[in-house]
Amino acid sequence: MTGRDIEHHQARKRFGQNFLVDPHYVAKIVAAIAPRPGDNLVEIGPGLAALTRPLLERAGHLTAIEIDRDLAARLAADFPPDRLALHVADALDFDFSTLGDELRIVGNLPYNISSPLLFHLARYETHLCDLHVMLQKEVVARMTAAPDTPDYGRLTVMLQTRFAVTRLFVVPAGAFRPAPKVESAVARLVPLGAARPAVVDEALLGRVVAAAFGQRRKTLRNAVAGICDARALERAGIDPGARGETLAVADFVRLANGLAAG
Repeated sequence: MTGRDIEHHQARKRFGQNFLVDPHYVAKIVAAIAPRPGDNLVEIGPGLAALTRPLLERAGHLTAIEIDRDLAARLAADFPPDRLALHVADALDFDFSTLGDELRIVGNLPYNISSPLLFHLARYETHLCDLHVMLQKEVVARMTAAPDTPDYGRLTVMLQTRFAVTRLFVVPAGAFRPAPKVESAVARLVPLGAARPAVVDEALLGRVVAAAFGQRRKTLRNAVAGICDARALERAGIDPGARGETLAVADFVRLANGLAAG
């Protein structure tokens, strides 16, 4: 990617476009991914191909999902279809199961849709090998948070029931054009597989977690009153007077499973 590429494409706010341009961080991200020939690599939002080119050099083939039709046309002109399988689509609506198994998903995810996109990707955990995503640093802090800390919340619990989540490194705002107003961070998510806690009813777990964090200052007795009563909390070994942020992921799973069992 050259300065001319940046000059000839106006970043579009509606797509949350901030293009990575610093070669040091491009190399660092590619090294963290460590792509190999034969990997089922999928890049979300390849943009001006800063990551696409070195990923292709290492892996030989890549699937890309790009919502911007102008950028998709550039990609199609620059890379032959036998090397780059291009889908002009919104990743939020894309069915990742159509791409097979052992998916290695990579992306500089738009800040404006980062949480919904993470929830969408989590639905395909059984098809995933790993994810390497760049997000706003504060979002990565929430993804990796421990219980009873300010960053611990709904996103934390729902991701950590499915993935081992690790923050790899911070990427400064100056590594992008246009530069965002915040720092970014790269996170690695690996499906838990056999270590994944057994969840009887995923939708019910989601409701319990959303209620618990809906108003953080409320005790669980009040926060989840529309779903269960204090006795149900006590049966799950949970203090009704506690707040949701103090519960571990395993506590939420145990509570939801108990409710599902009646």
